[in-house]
Amino acid sequence: MTRFIDAYRDQFGVEPICDAVNVAPSTYYAAKNRQKNPSDRTIRAGEVVREIQRVWEDSGQLYGTHKVWTQLQREGIEVARCTVERLMRSHGLSGAVSRRGRPRTTVATSVQEQPADLVGRDFRAPGPNRLWVSDLTYVPLTEGRFCYAAFVTDVFSRAIVGWQVADTLETELALDALEMALWFRNDTLGEDLIHHGDRGVQYTAIRYAQRLDEAGIARSVGRKGDSYDNALAESIHALYKKEVINQHDCWDGTNKVTLATAEWVYWYNHQRLHSWCGHRPPLEYEQTYWYGHTLQPSAAA
Repeated sequence: MTRFIDAYRDQFGVEPICDAVNVAPSTYYAAKNRQKNPSDRTIRAGEVVREIQRVWEDSGQLYGTHKVWTQLQREGIEVARCTVERLMRSHGLSGAVSRRGRPRTTVATSVQEQPADLVGRDFRAPGPNRLWVSDLTYVPLTEGRFCYAAFVTDVFSRAIVGWQVADTLETELALDALEMALWFRNDTLGEDLIHHGDRGVQYTAIRYAQRLDEAGIARSVGRKGDSYDNALAESIHALYKKEVINQHDCWDGTNKVTLATAEWVYWYNHQRLHSWCGHRPPLEYEQTYWYGHTLQPSAAA
């Protein structure tokens, strides 16, 4: 209605037009004043949108509604979750989306004598460096090529303690990731650490087994052909694909994948909010353990 009055006010005047359309002149002027002076709610919404945009950008445009809202709460910015959801939707902000499908990366060994499954799908631990899980995944490159990534994850905090990217699936890929984990955790390793992997040849190779034995780490493997026996490692791969690899249509070389993986692992360990850790970053969650004030979660998240 204000646009209609504005269009003819110079020709007929405000009061005559208001009389003709049965609108009080005071109503028209109040509406015009609101347009000039935005409400406190509008101003607040603009401030919240800027904070949402900042958190979303800082996450590499990966966070969805819940993690954006959680990070705002951590920073002391009080806003309802439904408000964050509404504003993100209206401004076209959304989190990363998973994609499915992958080639085979696990080739079972034919060796008959293998370690038992010491985990039994119970992916919990009473503290850091009590249970690690390891596995490999693929990364598609241009021209139909692939490179591969290996990760070692601490079950207690879900922190990635070792990783490596390589052009082949040779044993060195998994072994290099293990060496990084041993170096990273050197000061806090105990005598009761279990390493759990699948029955792929990389993790049952003699050199890999010898390195675990040298470090005093007990070996555990899942059953043949059962991905649920190493489900936690698979979940790390899913995050990696969603938050790194799937953010680009194609990767043209292993070096770029390695750099992107290094950046993501640092962000994942130090900044990414993890539901298992009570919506705290994994290494921050571990610090509460070392200070003696943590409780192990009762179920996976």
